[in-house]
Amino acid sequence: MGFVRDDRLTIECVVNVVLDPVVTAGDAPELDHPPSNILGHLAGLLGDKGTADVTLVVRGEEFAAHRAVLAMRSPVFKAALYGPMKESTDANAGRVAIDGVEPAVFRALLHFIYTDTTAAMDDLDDDDDKAQMIMHLLEAADRYDVERLKLICELMLCKSIAVDTVAATLAMADQHHCQKLKEACIEFLPPPRRWKASWKAKGTRR
Repeated sequence: MGFVRDDRLTIECVVNVVLDPVVTAGDAPELDHPPSNILGHLAGLLGDKGTADVTLVVRGEEFAAHRAVLAMRSPVFKAALYGPMKESTDANAGRVAIDGVEPAVFRALLHFIYTDTTAAMDDLDDDDDKAQMIMHLLEAADRYDVERLKLICELMLCKSIAVDTVAATLAMADQHHCQKLKEACIEFLPPPRRWKASWKAKGTRR
C-alpha cells in the first residue's frame, strides 16, 4: 500500500476554527431599563387588610396600615410603633388611636405616605375646600414629620394666598415654621401691614 511507509500511516488534516465575534460595550445594542414600579407596589398595599399589621383609629374610622411603611416614612410613627412611645399606646395589640386630626385629612396623609402623591385631594373642586384641606394636611404633615408633604403643602399655599385668608395663613405659617409661606404672606400684605407683620414674625421666632 502506497500510503504506508515504514509501517506508519501519516494523515494530513486541515482544521478550520470559526470563532464568535467579540462584542465590545460600544457595539452592544442599547436596551431600555424597565421603569421603576416600587411606588406602584407600595400603593397596592394601601388599605390592604390582608397584609396590614396595624389599625389606625381616627374618630371611630379605621385605617388598615403597615408598621414598616409608616415607620419608613414618618419618624413619629416609627417612635410610636417601634420605640419607647409604643408602651403608652395599643401598638402591641395592633391598634393605635389617632387624635387631633379629621379622618379625611388623615386619609390624605396616609395616601401620601404610600404613594408619595397628593392625588387624594384631586376630587376637591371647590378652591376654598381645597385650601382648607391643604392647611390641615400641612399641620398633619408637621405633626408626623412627613417633611416632603409639608413642603409640598407650603408651596401650594404660597400660590393660593387671598385677602380673606392671608392672616390665618400667616399665623399658621409662623406656628409650623414655614418660612417660605411666611415670607409669601408678608409680601402679599400692603406696605404698612407688611412691615408690622414682618416685625411681629421676627419677634415671635423661636
